[in-house]
Amino acid sequence: MTPGVLILTGPTASGKSALALDLAERFDAEIVGADSRQIYRGMPIGTAAPSPIELARVRHHLVGVLDPLERYSAARFVADALAAIDDIHARGRHAIVAGGTGFYVRALAGDVALSPAYDPALRERIAREARTHPPDVLAGWLGALAPARASAIAPNDPYRVARALEIALAERAGGRARDAEGAPTLRTRGIAYRKIALEVPREELARRVERRVDAMLAAGFVDEAERIGAAVVAADAVGYREALAYLAGFSTRAELRAHLIRNTMRYAKRQATWFRTEPGLVRIDAADAADARTRAAAEAGALPGWA
Repeated sequence: MTPGVLILTGPTASGKSALALDLAERFDAEIVGADSRQIYRGMPIGTAAPSPIELARVRHHLVGVLDPLERYSAARFVADALAAIDDIHARGRHAIVAGGTGFYVRALAGDVALSPAYDPALRERIAREARTHPPDVLAGWLGALAPARASAIAPNDPYRVARALEIALAERAGGRARDAEGAPTLRTRGIAYRKIALEVPREELARRVERRVDAMLAAGFVDEAERIGAAVVAADAVGYREALAYLAGFSTRAELRAHLIRNTMRYAKRQATWFRTEPGLVRIDAADAADARTRAAAEAGALPGWA
């Protein structure tokens, strides 16, 4: 019998990483990252990637493996995550998928259609529109076509807005999407899974975000942002644009801190909006870490092969 897979997700600063580590040690598991920015190398501070000590405690997959200049996609994530899960299972261990990129989680489970076949004419059309109109116009267009996708993407993230528009327009034109019945996913592979989302009251989440931002700044986040620069794909992660603006003299240190807190909370709100529509999600209040561990362990123990 193939063991089930535990999927642990939730907004930023909800405690996913710490809980995943605890559960991995308890159940002899390895962690597969489901974070669209932690997958890149050289950005551990801004992406809150696992520390060297945490990486030594539990083996991680899909964390710090991609060049920041390289594009990544949900379809590629699903293929990479399934390969990692197969490798983990082949060595007789359990797999925990942990991360806050909701679209990755949904695609891996098989609950969302992935992108239709590449259409160069459509991509050029969108690129032309992006050169002609400001970002908010394309974001509004996406919101009209695909509100659920738009709610999970920052309006000032031009790459993701354009990619989502490409998918939405292709689907409206009858494009053949690799749906949950045909693409390799946990569901089509017959691998049982349980999806858990950590939830934290807004006031507590705000306190956690403040602590995280202060820790990032103290750890040298500004230097990290300066090192990777603005040209790399991964620099659109929350915080890097703000840090580069500070380095260019457009804000004070206090303003940088305020911007980081505000934009991280906005990102967490978008994540929470996405997870409200996530199919089959078990929600756990993570305000009490000990109680969250107990409840998550019970969910994991109910998976095939985990008891």
